[in-house]
Amino acid sequence: MKFRNSYGKIILYVKFIEYFGYNKGSFGMAILVTGGAGYIGSHTVLELVKEKENVIVLDSLECGHKEAVIGATLVEGSTNDKALLERLFKKYDIEAVIHFAGYISVEESMRDPLKYYNNNVSGIINLLEAMQQNNVFKIIFSSTAAVYGEEKEEPFLETDKLSPYSVYGKTKLMAENILEDSKLAYGISYIALRYFNACGADKNGEIGEAHKNETHLIPLVLQTVLGQRGSINIYGTDYNTKDGTCIRDYVHVSDLARAHVLALEKLRRDNQSGVYNLGNGVGFSVKEVIDKVRFVTGVNIKENILERRKGDVPYLVASSQKARKELRFNPEYTKLEDIIQTAWQWHKNRRY
Repeated sequence: MKFRNSYGKIILYVKFIEYFGYNKGSFGMAILVTGGAGYIGSHTVLELVKEKENVIVLDSLECGHKEAVIGATLVEGSTNDKALLERLFKKYDIEAVIHFAGYISVEESMRDPLKYYNNNVSGIINLLEAMQQNNVFKIIFSSTAAVYGEEKEEPFLETDKLSPYSVYGKTKLMAENILEDSKLAYGISYIALRYFNACGADKNGEIGEAHKNETHLIPLVLQTVLGQRGSINIYGTDYNTKDGTCIRDYVHVSDLARAHVLALEKLRRDNQSGVYNLGNGVGFSVKEVIDKVRFVTGVNIKENILERRKGDVPYLVASSQKARKELRFNPEYTKLEDIIQTAWQWHKNRRY
């Protein structure tokens, strides 16, 4: 049916829409964000909404929070529900997908690997099948620094050897390989973003880090500050690092969220696939992070020394030069104490 600028034709077109239940988000193309009620996903949705994008969130709410979805349409469900995926792609005019949905605990992945393969690998296969069948050819994937794995005492480059220690890292690397094969076979362009340690919270306090089973260091330390935990566990003090504890690169979640918007812009601009590290390029040990939290909050924190955890590597710091050059990634938060301050404000006044 052709659209023409006449009163009669406009009425006919509107009646057609009403009758068939057509919903294209005010007739604009949409961005589908899977796992968009989770920590990084919800911050990315917020950035997309600020950019006036039409956003559809698919989230099972097993780990996410509906209160974290601001300014977007939320659909409850899983990427393992093929029928639901098909309905979503038929209902909305989806231009691109940003895929966050997946389990993220290194420790749990070592205890229950099949859970991770089933969700993290099967989920992206189902999603790519739905994309291919509905002519959607752009996807941004939430990957991880855990794909590297090997011991290295300098920042990781995207070209470094990939040898993940953990099942979690293995599932993310499998997903990257699936994306590359899908590009070659179906013409689906992708950008995989390898996060280092996401932390912090939205500076306006609207949303923040609220995992139902918390495993990340900074929120665990802040829970100790707030009296929700008696002490903070340190897993291993015998690594070959400056103080014997693991070293990580901490990057603010809003900077990560902005990187997804930049990745979307790049796919729109040149449709070229790629893999990018996202970090600040500076490493802090577990003990240093705890000391920074003490400094920001003014509260002493009891430490509990335990054995090493399976799947942990001593040193993970990013070189983000490629992302800075090609995505124009320029983190706003470069000081760890500033990052912790946003997290502290969120945890003191948690909304969900």
